[in-house]
Amino acid sequence: MTTREEFYKLLERGGYVGDAILCTALSMADKLNRPILLEGEAGVGKTFLASALASTMNRKLIRLQCYEGMDAAQTLYEWNYQKQIITIAQSKDSENKQSPDLFSEEFLLERPLLAAIRQNEAPILLIDEIDRADEEFEAFLLELLSEYQISIPEMGVVKASSIPLVILTSNNTRELSDALRRRCLYHYLDYPDVPTETKIIQAQVPECSEELAGKIAAFIKNIRMEDLKKTPGIAETLDWARALVGLNVNDLLERPEEIYTTLLCILKTKDDRDQIPIEIYEKLAGSIN
Repeated sequence: MTTREEFYKLLERGGYVGDAILCTALSMADKLNRPILLEGEAGVGKTFLASALASTMNRKLIRLQCYEGMDAAQTLYEWNYQKQIITIAQSKDSENKQSPDLFSEEFLLERPLLAAIRQNEAPILLIDEIDRADEEFEAFLLELLSEYQISIPEMGVVKASSIPLVILTSNNTRELSDALRRRCLYHYLDYPDVPTETKIIQAQVPECSEELAGKIAAFIKNIRMEDLKKTPGIAETLDWARALVGLNVNDLLERPEEIYTTLLCILKTKDDRDQIPIEIYEKLAGSIN
């Protein structure tokens, strides 16, 4: 079992700044073989968490991106019909009249869920944006996560070689079922506070000074309080930090007109750009200097 302290160090090595509650949740999920549900706004780092863990734990990351109307069967496996047709044609021309086994391992195409339970070493299974899938898929997933086995009619039951560390993410666009929530451990990821986002900037953009990173984080906190259509996430913060470092910026008010043009890194709609004219930028930047 990986301890809370070990998870903290693993995340730190992967450039992810986690807190004690998150690391405790990950440690419990690892110990209890339970999925963990990470809920929060888009852009708070839910997906990057799984990527950072896979990298530092030397585990394979298997990602299932959910979407509306997703077919549960296609998340498990499919048969390579084109190869089956070619094999049938070749067998007709062959002197060997024995019928080929068209539903064997040779023709099986693994999809994320089947691939996850067939790994010899436990992978990290990321089920991303589960709230975008429908309730029928949610019910199917709940059964899979309870037994960690899959029935393939032509081949029999496939049981997990090792239990993956399962991370589900949700942007909270719809209410998930009580049954799924009961099955999972739960952690809510919010936008980081200024000290935490400062550490994130320094971890991901090491050429950014601590002073500038702190000012960027404080500005981003202020702009998230504005009435925007798309609130900037951590990825936007990092893009802006890299842009400012590239311009050799040391202070957010030293060249306001030039720096204002870089807000394209964090304001991603026309309405949001109109909402933050240069006068508002200067006011927000001035409040942290």
